[in-house]
Parts: sequence; C-alpha cells; structure tokens
Amino acid sequence: MYPNKMFNTITSVTCRTFRKFINCVMLCIFFTTAPLTAQILKDTATFSLIKKGVDHIYNLEFNHAGEVYNKISRSYPGHPIVHLFRGIMTYWQNYPLLPSSPQRDSYETDMRRCIELCEKKYDPANEAEYLLANLGARGMLLLFYADNGLSMEVFPLATSTYQYVRRSFDFTSVYSDFYFFTGLYNYYREAYPEAHPVYKTLAFLFPKGDKAKGIKQLQLAAGNSIVLKAESYSFLSGICISFENNYQLASQYSKSLHQLYPSNLQYLAVYIKNLLLIKRYDEAENLIRSSGIKMRNSYFQAQLSIFNGILYEKKYRDIRQAQQHYSKGIKDISVFGDFGNEFAAYGYFGMSRISDASGDKNYKKIYRKQAMELASFKRVNFDE
Repeated sequence: MYPNKMFNTITSVTCRTFRKFINCVMLCIFFTTAPLTAQILKDTATFSLIKKGVDHIYNLEFNHAGEVYNKISRSYPGHPIVHLFRGIMTYWQNYPLLPSSPQRDSYETDMRRCIELCEKKYDPANEAEYLLANLGARGMLLLFYADNGLSMEVFPLATSTYQYVRRSFDFTSVYSDFYFFTGLYNYYREAYPEAHPVYKTLAFLFPKGDKAKGIKQLQLAAGNSIVLKAESYSFLSGICISFENNYQLASQYSKSLHQLYPSNLQYLAVYIKNLLLIKRYDEAENLIRSSGIKMRNSYFQAQLSIFNGILYEKKYRDIRQAQQHYSKGIKDISVFGDFGNEFAAYGYFGMSRISDASGDKNYKKIYRKQAMELASFKRVNFDE
C-alpha cells in the first residue's frame, strides 16, 4: 500500500478514535511557528496578538477574539492565517459544529480559502509559514468531517494532505516547539496499533516511535509551550485515560487544563469526568452544580445529565434518579450524532449496571451491547 493510501485508510476507518490526533497534529504545526522568520511572523507585535487571540478562543472569550481578528485582518488582508484564525473562532463559538449548523458553510469557506491561498502564494522564502497555515486549515477540516462521520469528505482531503505532512518533517529537528508534534507521533505510533492490533501491519510502514519518549515530549510541551499548553494537557489527560487507564494522573492534567481555560465547557467536562473516574464525587458534584446553573450550552447540559447519572448511581445509590438522568442524557446527546457517542456509551454502561442490579439480565445485555458499539475505549466505562 502506498503511503498516501495508507494515510487515507487510517484516517477514514478509525476516524472516531483517531480524529483528535489528526487535528492536533495539524494545529500544532500551525501554532508552533514562533521561531520562523516569515511574512506575518516577522511582525512580533502581530504574532503576540495572535497568541493572545488563540487564548481568547480557547477560553470562549469571543468578543476579545473578534477584536484580535479585526486587527490582524486589517494589518494582513488576504493572508491565509486570517482565514484560519476566523475559522477556528467559528468552530469553537459554535461547538459542537454539526453538518446541519448554519455556520458550516462559512467555516468550510474559510478553511478552503486558507488552503487555496497557501498553495497559490507558494514562495520558497515563506514556505514554512504557508505550509503551516495550510496544514492547520486541512487539520481543522479533517476534524470537522471526522467528528461528524463524514467519511466521504475525509477520504480525498486526507489523501491530498499526506504530502504536506511529509514536508513538515523537515522542520521538526530545528524548532523546540515541535515537542508536541514529536510527542504525539512517538506515543501514537506505538500505542495505537497496540490498542487496535488490526493496524499493526499498516504501522510498520511508519518509522518506530517510543511511548515513554512521547510522554516526556508532551510534558515538555505542556510545561513550556505558549500556545500549545491546552492541546498538550488535553492529550496527556486523554492518553492517561484511554490508553494507560491511569485516571489519577489524568486528573492532574485535566485540572491544569481547566485552570488554564476555566470558561471552556469541554475542558470542564473532561475534568469532571476525571474526578468521577477517581471517585472524587464531592468535587465533581460541586463543579456540576455550579456550572449547570450558569452555562446553558445544550451539548454540555447533556453531558451533565450523564455525569449526574453516575453521581446518583455511585455516590447516592439512588437507582431511580440515576436511571432518569442516564435516559435523559442519552436522549439529549443523541441529536449531536457522532459527537455524542462517547457520553451515550457511558449512559448505556450505567443503564446496563442498573438492569443487572435489578435482576433484568436481558436489558443488561441489550444496554451493554449498545454501549460497546458506541465506545471507542471499552475499558473506560465507570464499572469499577
């Protein structure tokens, strides 16, 4: 199998569990451009402004992010990074962005316009900057398509992106900010085929990685990066939960992530999940109660219903309340399609346990089967 076909295959058939890896690889390449001397990056004031704008986006401070966008679009009209910045802002402002979202068209237009400008304005002197922006836009599009199960959109974009990913390796040995990228590669090259043996043959076509080295590199990125702290902590937490099943260590990373961006609902949800996994129910409940009152995002509210189900089942031993919350959470999160699968699985695992405790072996099996079909990592199920 040729490398670009292999990249296409891995991207498409494993999009649910691999999608975040693809996206953040692309995003890290875009955001770790501080040492490069290229068009927009020679302007230190603008680069500093972009970094602040990224922080505003991650913390869901869109008024401030919009001000940053207005400034950089006036200073650099027509630059691809302007489109990329606006597209990322659109993505987070409308999270979760769905195929039916009214903002889908503007999001895709910004990302594809960024790609077009990068490839149209190719200049060897500014190759790094345009390559990074190109990969950033491609990564964001791949994220959107894969998150929503749009595999027919993933296929051609993943195939055409491979050549740019290969070109990016020419910069990894020069810039220390690429610890995030190298850390992800080193860890996932080994961990992913171990967790999914069907891909071991494909993995042999890539150079070997090193899981321990990958973790250390991600830790360096989390501790030293300016704009990649969020992604580094997010991945460290995810790796510790999904691959290592070290929930205690994961909670430390997710806490740091929440503290960096306290207004980001998804980072809050990750932290609450970690607290529940390590049975720190009082802390989780305090966060659920305080956030549920003031944050009315419907996707987040559906997640909270699942969390409440876990609380009532595990902390209060109130099966009736737990069942009501699980049922509501599963129903409410179903409208988000693939975005809701992980949390729907947690709900079905809970319903299976409740059925087992009630002596209903038939529904225990039914709910368990539904959970296993939706769960990307079967061992993360709150059974213990």
